[in-house]
Amino acid sequence: MRSLIFFLLLFIVINSSAQSGSIDSFRIHNDIKVTVDRPVIHKGWKTIVCFFALPNGNSTEQTMGKKMQAGDDWHYDIQHIRAQTAFIRQRMEKKNFVVIYLENTYKSWPSWKGKHADFPSLIPHLVDSLTKSIALKNTEIYLNGHSGGGSFIFGYLFGVVSIPKQVKRISFIDSDYGYDSSYYFKVKQWLTNVKGSTLTVFAYNDSIALYNGKPFVSATGGTWYRSWLWLHMLEEDYNFTQRSTDSLELFSTYDKKILFCLKPNYDRGIYHTQQVEFNGFIHSVLFGTKHESDGYAYYGKRAYGDLIR
Repeated sequence: MRSLIFFLLLFIVINSSAQSGSIDSFRIHNDIKVTVDRPVIHKGWKTIVCFFALPNGNSTEQTMGKKMQAGDDWHYDIQHIRAQTAFIRQRMEKKNFVVIYLENTYKSWPSWKGKHADFPSLIPHLVDSLTKSIALKNTEIYLNGHSGGGSFIFGYLFGVVSIPKQVKRISFIDSDYGYDSSYYFKVKQWLTNVKGSTLTVFAYNDSIALYNGKPFVSATGGTWYRSWLWLHMLEEDYNFTQRSTDSLELFSTYDKKILFCLKPNYDRGIYHTQQVEFNGFIHSVLFGTKHESDGYAYYGKRAYGDLIR
């Protein structure tokens, strides 16, 4: 009965302002904050529900971003997912692009999983329930996240027997710290069997980055090492083309089902948030579509500046 009441309330909250677009927030399990950013819904269009798992230490409002004023916390100016969402909606034709922000009271998905031994069932159930609450046919799921948000995605992958065909895109924006070989077969099976499936991974060389003059990740614990590990495993089964720019090493398959954007680190700096800020969310969604690089460049200047609210 509790579950039924939750679904009914959730359906009412999310669909109450479907005619004008809305941003609605509510809590689940007492320690998860869900924020749904939906446009004006067209029932005849394909719907994409993109789950964005928040990075460690950030609130939903900070992740959405805003025009900065004197005294504002710098976290409001490092991701701008709301403005990047607006940019994506301008490019997508006849698609309802819904973004669901996922935050928890610990501001850390690794910590949240540590508090919930049953996360392998909770996370897939959460994704499935929220997707169904949108109550539209022809709905696809995108899993996306920055920093510690990748832990939520791996929690989902761990919990499902196989990745459902409804999941069409999985993106790790400098967030694949938790990758190991145990996930490989499940992702490979999904890429092979699910039409339209796309994997995008973004990372910079954090293994040599310095904070206050000292390394802050181990040689094998950061996204640089984990991304290369994953890429080398994929190279056994897929053919990649490599392209270099002045700041990036890009690896993609000919059919654009897989993309790895890897940034060298010549000055041992910290480029963690720039993976998102410099159009990273946009590229994670539009890569491989006809709108790839349409009005933006990954790791170029902000393409969404006039859309920041």
